[in-house]
Amino acid sequence: MPVYNKLVRDLIPEIIRANGAQCDVRRLESNEFELEAKEKLQEELAEYLEASNAEQSLEELADLLELIYCLSEHHGYSKEELEALREDKARRRGSFHERWYLERVRDDE
Repeated sequence: MPVYNKLVRDLIPEIIRANGAQCDVRRLESNEFELEAKEKLQEELAEYLEASNAEQSLEELADLLELIYCLSEHHGYSKEELEALREDKARRRGSFHERWYLERVRDDE
């Protein structure tokens, strides 16, 4: 019997039961959720970094985004507030579309 001990998506217990298996789950407390969500972020990021094609990459990015949205709500902010902050930072500091790679800053006095 596999032991997972990890945060899973909301419908996973239902899917397991629908497939004829049993599972033990419990609802995490707030502080446990944050810790486990950070662990899950690391897991999903590792899977993104290991993805070998665009489709796999997109799948993992979707998982990362879902976790980011849930953590934003956990911290008391909506997806819309998170997006507004992202847009504000992009307007003030830019995005990453230009792919600039900063090598050094010189003070040529």
